[in-house]
Amino acid sequence: MTDLPRRAVTRGARLAALPLGYAGRTAIGFGKKVGGKNAELVATEIQMRTAEQVFKTLGELKGGAMKFGQAMSIFEVALPEEMLAPYRATLTKLQDAAPPMPADTVHKVLTESLGADWRERFSEFHDKPAAAASIGQVHKAVWHDGREVAVKIQYPGAGKALMGDLNQVSRMARMFASMSPGLDIKPLLDELKARAAEELDYLTESQSQRQFAAAYEGDEDFVVPHVLAAAPTVVISEWLEGRSLSTIISDGTQEERDHFGTLYLRFLMSGPGRAGLLHSDPHPGNYRVMPDGRLGVLDFGAVAHLPDGLPDAMGQLLRIALEGDAHSVVDGLRDEGFIKAGVDVDAEQFLQAMRPFAEPAELEYFHFNREWMRGHFTRLSDPRNPDFAAGFKLNLPPQYMLIHRVWLGGIGVLSQMDATVPMRGELERWLPSFTA
Repeated sequence: MTDLPRRAVTRGARLAALPLGYAGRTAIGFGKKVGGKNAELVATEIQMRTAEQVFKTLGELKGGAMKFGQAMSIFEVALPEEMLAPYRATLTKLQDAAPPMPADTVHKVLTESLGADWRERFSEFHDKPAAAASIGQVHKAVWHDGREVAVKIQYPGAGKALMGDLNQVSRMARMFASMSPGLDIKPLLDELKARAAEELDYLTESQSQRQFAAAYEGDEDFVVPHVLAAAPTVVISEWLEGRSLSTIISDGTQEERDHFGTLYLRFLMSGPGRAGLLHSDPHPGNYRVMPDGRLGVLDFGAVAHLPDGLPDAMGQLLRIALEGDAHSVVDGLRDEGFIKAGVDVDAEQFLQAMRPFAEPAELEYFHFNREWMRGHFTRLSDPRNPDFAAGFKLNLPPQYMLIHRVWLGGIGVLSQMDATVPMRGELERWLPSFTA
């Protein structure tokens, strides 16, 4: 295992080079405008080239830069699929090919976290990791009472690397703002850093998992593994043997797609009301298809704390949008901080651009698929389309960052699953103020 901070100078240089590239492109763009090229097309070209370099660089780095890249879905409405697809592939490759920690390093972390007698807690422990992620890896073991367990261990130095990368990325607020001029990026980056710090603390993660496990104990639809022990860089929980939800995406039957798509949606929607928490990493790798038809849920490092449930404004604005009251929608979005003061919006045009995303809420059953999702994102990323400007005028309030990540990511997963789900009923059941 290569220690993450070891190439800090090189990592910092690559991240620091991004604003320089942006400055160069801006200068070139100014020259084109002086030469008579359409100003809007020049601005769009700068945004796209900047985004391309940002996504390429972040996708080639691990640690905090990769964590930031995974959270960059806030820009996806403005970027074409051909740009995002290679980036997503790079992230997946990095995760799948993460070099494992040597066994002696694993043992050292366990000794520091659980004590010199850590082996006495297990009847078996497998040195070869069962899974790897951006800041840690998972080992399978057998607890002293015979239960199979997952032992999640954080890479030494992961915290320093992650926060160092995020601090460096935070210095690029002006450049990211150019990619979406309606976005107030600095408070969003501050929120991202705060949530990343939480993900680094496995004690905090274990508390979230315990909260979910208690809320869903004995549930007929879901399985949340119980935590057996935890330390700041180690968490031990019950092992879930089910298949990854990604197997349903790749080769599930239509019945499986609809069943597990419904459970996936239900879990994401129900968490705030039942546990006071929103599971905020909707990646299908965090979900398990259990043999008894239930959906298992893993990885509680990224959560939004919502003790009062989802915001009332979400349900209210969605309901008003379906009623077609464009001016009330825009006023409500301004009140919630989604449209910054001074940003002019044509209410009717804005609702026309954004209403298709409310379309699933209109029907008792909605069929999510790639074509539907790709069509809307393509529409909003085409500068020739009158709806294009709407995406660039939207802000993302920090308190909605993880909610947005789940909403957009969840729609993406359901579309990949090609699932038909009872969308209207789940919204009425779990989204406050959706029904008048």
